[in-house]
Amino acid sequence: MKQQANLIRAGQVIEHDGRRWTVLKQQIITPGKGGAFIQVEMRDLNTGNKTNERWRTADSVERLMTEDKDYSYSYEDGDNIVLMDPETFEQLMLHKDFFGDQLPFLQDNMALNVKLVEGDPVGVTLPPQVTLEIVEADPVVKGQTASSSYKPALLSNGVKTMVPPFIEAGERVVIRTEDASYVERAKG
Repeated sequence: MKQQANLIRAGQVIEHDGRRWTVLKQQIITPGKGGAFIQVEMRDLNTGNKTNERWRTADSVERLMTEDKDYSYSYEDGDNIVLMDPETFEQLMLHKDFFGDQLPFLQDNMALNVKLVEGDPVGVTLPPQVTLEIVEADPVVKGQTASSSYKPALLSNGVKTMVPPFIEAGERVVIRTEDASYVERAKG
């Protein structure tokens, strides 16, 4: 399906130069002189290579229609992650690179959404937040106010994040999977 370049959004899958690309970021740039253009960062679905491309906003691009399907995380198998369709119990294997920075946030039986183009997986979405335990946190510095400063902490999945000074090792916290940022203390 053809669409104008200025309608490209992150998460879409487009066809360009005979290859399939998933859009990571897009930005419309309006220079002082001349027409506006759109700068798109995208990843090749076959090779995993990233590239940047520019189109004039009036140009058209081929957008591929995606189908969303729910899976649950089963287990790790070498360099692959095995997902299961909760309805048919069919398994889907995806390389770890497919998950990018979100890989450490996978948890047993986690519900995931996989985007498919003609049956081929092109993207995966984790739940927006996960609950993890703090395994290491710097001590509070005297005189530090809770509202202005965060301190480094290590999560149980090995990811480093910044937490408020009142959070200590052993506490469970809610973390945003998109950018590994602190949301709140876990309830209960």
